[in-house]
Amino acid sequence: MKKQGVSMKGNKVDHFVLHGTLIVTVSSLAILLLRKKSSIKDWLLAYLFNGITNGIIDNVLVSYKILQYPVRYFPKLFDSSVLFDFLVYPTFTVFFNQWSEKDKPKMILFKLLILTVPSTLGEWLIVQKTNLHDWKKGWKWYHSFGSLTLKSLTTRVLVGFVRKVSDKQNS
Repeated sequence: MKKQGVSMKGNKVDHFVLHGTLIVTVSSLAILLLRKKSSIKDWLLAYLFNGITNGIIDNVLVSYKILQYPVRYFPKLFDSSVLFDFLVYPTFTVFFNQWSEKDKPKMILFKLLILTVPSTLGEWLIVQKTNLHDWKKGWKWYHSFGSLTLKSLTTRVLVGFVRKVSDKQNS
């Protein structure tokens, strides 16, 4: 179980998870964005749209004390998780968009579930076992699952729409 009374500085497990996540995500993002067959504008759109909206939504949830991030990067500047909002989840979205780029809606949804179910389980474990993230005011795993799924689909639809508009303009 989660240790109670840990300071804002966190413990070794918290820092290991935080720094390990940073290293894995930065490495993954570099690979995803630098692939030769990639459409960099699509992936940057997905990344930036996701990151900006994450920052706004998470700021609202934290300000209403629905979510809390006791141990985080830049605690004096941000109350939300900069790592998740601006790096982990946008990288997740780029991967999802690349993986489902040519798929039909049913396959897109199936692939999204393949990603969001383990992600939600991972978040639940982080809430239970670390001081990196807390759910407050009735927030449960299914709220995270639903919001992750809806937000990822919204970003996927936006990227697909912009790609179609761009293709029509270029033809």
